[in-house]
Amino acid sequence: MATEHLSALDATFLELEQADRAAHMHIGAVLVFEPPAGGRIPTHQDVEARLAERLDALPRYRERLSPPDVGGMRFPAWEPDPDFRLSAHMRRAALPAPGGASELLEWAGDFYSHRVDRSRPLWELVLLEGLEGGRWALCTKTHHCLVDGVGSIDAGMILLDGADRMASAWRPPRHEDGSLLSAPVRALRAGADLLAHPTRTIGRSAALADLVVRDEVIAAPRTSLNAPLGEHRRLATVGVSLDDLRVVKQALGGTVNDVVLAAVTAGLRALLLDRGEPPPAGLRAMVPVNVRAAADRQGLGNRISSLFVRLPVEIDDPLERYEAVRHEASSLKGSGQAVGSSTLLDLAEHAPPVLHSVISRSLFATRLFNVTVTNVPGPQVPMHAFGSRLRDAIPIVPLAADHTIGVAVLSADGRVVFCLNCDRDAVPDAHVAATGIGTALDELRAIAAAVAAATPAA
Repeated sequence: MATEHLSALDATFLELEQADRAAHMHIGAVLVFEPPAGGRIPTHQDVEARLAERLDALPRYRERLSPPDVGGMRFPAWEPDPDFRLSAHMRRAALPAPGGASELLEWAGDFYSHRVDRSRPLWELVLLEGLEGGRWALCTKTHHCLVDGVGSIDAGMILLDGADRMASAWRPPRHEDGSLLSAPVRALRAGADLLAHPTRTIGRSAALADLVVRDEVIAAPRTSLNAPLGEHRRLATVGVSLDDLRVVKQALGGTVNDVVLAAVTAGLRALLLDRGEPPPAGLRAMVPVNVRAAADRQGLGNRISSLFVRLPVEIDDPLERYEAVRHEASSLKGSGQAVGSSTLLDLAEHAPPVLHSVISRSLFATRLFNVTVTNVPGPQVPMHAFGSRLRDAIPIVPLAADHTIGVAVLSADGRVVFCLNCDRDAVPDAHVAATGIGTALDELRAIAAAVAAATPAA
């Protein structure tokens, strides 16, 4: 059986963990379901049986890394786990009464405080019971070297009705003869492409230079958001209607992502002010960008790059702050910044892992950005599993060293959930930022309503 080595980007997430024992490079989600019509939630045996039926669509979920750590002259490879057992990756848990939002977030914060076992396939799934009102949840944890947050169908999502058909459409990159196209071969093709297209090379070099300037010359500001991490996490969430965000962007211009970034900016501003810390002239956010081809939407591994967006936390007025976010996001779209970070990783494919780790750490350093903000659009249709409708999907973004807050935003079936993943000790006031996000969305909706009321009907 052919083996496939990790790409430089996939290996980055292993290296970040190796550099700091408190950095956890897993992603995941808490999928909260309404009680089924018949009142019977699925059992552990139900979930395990269905997962056993569908896991063939995700063969990587039966594979482990060999070796489990990055170093030496070659990246680790995926190999079949000879001792694979679903029972080693699945378990059942229950919330303490009354099973409300606070109990759920407390449990989830602890769940995401522990790394996945690198000696096994890099994922976990928990069937969570005891949620108030008869609700239940599937909680997933998957190492970022295995999937990204944009293109993945993970072990939880594959349990949704119809998701097995979507996942089965994924195929790893292959040669024309059908053999696996390995990461090193893809890297060589990328390098050859740069050499064969000088105009493209110049453009990508300029983008890379812009990235280096931001890192070495114009560093991100120093704030209390960037401090040494502990191993434990706490979560805070805000849930809103997707239509509410659309109303704002329709009245004020821009995109749903602009509304998201403006709300997060307000939340971080509120947190700094509550700490008695004057907001700097802009925080810098790393915003992952999907560079996955449409034909590879269900692919495993990572197909992401990054934009570095200035969040105007110094601006008090909500409309002025929103306009500043819009202008920043619009100016970055044609800047080639995402190409710069992608180029750096393309070139890093040619370096041995022992040198690549230096590049990896530089791309996630506090000099480059203060906070990660990722916005993942999900399916806007009702989704079900075991006769229950999905009510909320709470996403998780990992924290790299010295980054105490990360914000993940996920929209699904008309609902949007903002989830702040925070260091438990460094951010005891996570609720302040969450409240600030909610307040900002209320303010923007009020402004949008006023604009709409003042606009003559067509």
